[in-house]
Amino acid sequence: MKDDLKPTPATGVRNPRPSALLLVTALVCGATVMVVEVLGSRVIGPFFGASLYVWTSLITVTLVALAAGYWGGGVLSDRSRTSIDWLYLLIGLAGVFILLVPLLKIPVIKLVLPLGLRFGSLASAGLLFGPALILLGMVSPLIVRNAIRETASIGRTVGLFSSVSTVGSFVGTVCTGFVLIAYFNVDRIFVVTGGVLLLLSVMYAGIYRRFWLCVPLLFVPFLVPEAGALHSKLLPGGTRVSRIFFKDTFYGNMQVLEYSFGDRRTRELIVDATIQGGIDVVSGASVYEYPYFQQFIPRAINPNGKECLVIGLGAGVIPMWYEQQGVRTDVVDIDPHVFDVARRFFSFRIGGESIVDDARYFLNRPGKRYDYVIIDVFNGDNTPFHVLSKEALMTVKQRMAPGGVLGINLWGNLKSDTYMTASIVRTLKEVFRTVDIYPGFDNAASEGIGNLEVFAYEMAPVTIHAAALAGYSVHPLADNVRQLMHKKFEFPVDTPAITLTDGYNPIDFYDVKTREINRKRIIDATDLDFLMS
Repeated sequence: MKDDLKPTPATGVRNPRPSALLLVTALVCGATVMVVEVLGSRVIGPFFGASLYVWTSLITVTLVALAAGYWGGGVLSDRSRTSIDWLYLLIGLAGVFILLVPLLKIPVIKLVLPLGLRFGSLASAGLLFGPALILLGMVSPLIVRNAIRETASIGRTVGLFSSVSTVGSFVGTVCTGFVLIAYFNVDRIFVVTGGVLLLLSVMYAGIYRRFWLCVPLLFVPFLVPEAGALHSKLLPGGTRVSRIFFKDTFYGNMQVLEYSFGDRRTRELIVDATIQGGIDVVSGASVYEYPYFQQFIPRAINPNGKECLVIGLGAGVIPMWYEQQGVRTDVVDIDPHVFDVARRFFSFRIGGESIVDDARYFLNRPGKRYDYVIIDVFNGDNTPFHVLSKEALMTVKQRMAPGGVLGINLWGNLKSDTYMTASIVRTLKEVFRTVDIYPGFDNAASEGIGNLEVFAYEMAPVTIHAAALAGYSVHPLADNVRQLMHKKFEFPVDTPAITLTDGYNPIDFYDVKTREINRKRIIDATDLDFLMS
């Protein structure tokens, strides 16, 4: 066979089978596939939850798109005499589609939201990432077609490039999950990734085809606006919302929004489009009901406690309140950035320890015992399943002092889709003598879905009297909490439920309708331009 790296007599332009460039191409494209798949959860997760359905959708779209690409690339490589030109043209197009993700995510998410959690996550993943992944799937057969020089080397050539592509996938996965997300926002990573594919395409066109007119394409990534660029907006009712912090962390997209209307200013911490706490900027008091339950009721049940553990910091309202009551409070949160944000924007200060750790891992270790344990952690719309299993709750109980009270903030359903909520309560009752449920809403006048405040302890049931709450102040925006604290809820004895264990804990599957309602409420209550950009 003739040396394809030599200039052809007619044009003086090399007709290449550049082995080194093809190896780099396989490495880069293999890495890009995994970058797109891993980052995809950060694009659609805030609106459909960091749930089983989101990851199932991403994996499904990736596999289907790659399968279609492999088939299409194989057909193209057999039919085209200039398959290497097609290879780098398709890579450039894949780069363009990846660059478009930050620009298209808002209209695509708005388009598919009515489809619900399952089909919405699948449709959004397909529309946003499918085109680029199909094109990247076409790369492998085109690379092999151009790398094979003789029939005897087919096996070795296919093995080499498959191995290099897999190494690229490994590098892309590790770098994205362990490094890139920690230091760059998600949109910027998409821009850089798309830019690298464009660079690869332009390098081929310029060096091997002398087509230098395509060089201006390298400036396209600089035209994509940076995520978080929207800082302030006047809402139709006259309230101004301002973004004062924005960061992608290992555990989600985190932002702080401030709302101002007249003399009133409130501030919210939002992680993956879920509100994690909100305060009045002037007084520092919570503008939401659920923290007051977790503050007042454990204290009313056990008024003499001296040690508190809060798992899940949020805006830091609950631990600071306990410290004000003279209760030394330790806080555990898996994300170190939450502590930084709480200190900077919510005046978080405590005398106890601030511990960066996973809740279950922390509880499994021996340590001090607490009079109050407050669990307020969410992974998307749910409390993580590994915190609510019977085994996990038994470890919590072991860390509680005699007379201790466990408080859990849940999102649940008391009327229509009760299976998982009732199962959590049943599991708690297998560990603790008494389990009290307080809806954080008017259950009689609602559809029965919202924040549920659940308390478990080893004493006879305690009735909360008005006198026990009289000395505690409540923000006017949450003033109805005093009435709600006198309305316990009890599931009927024949309510279907199971015991949740480490081995069987299908929370993500059975409460999908409840989480869809939660997502709709969040999106209706918060301006989409801030949630999505």
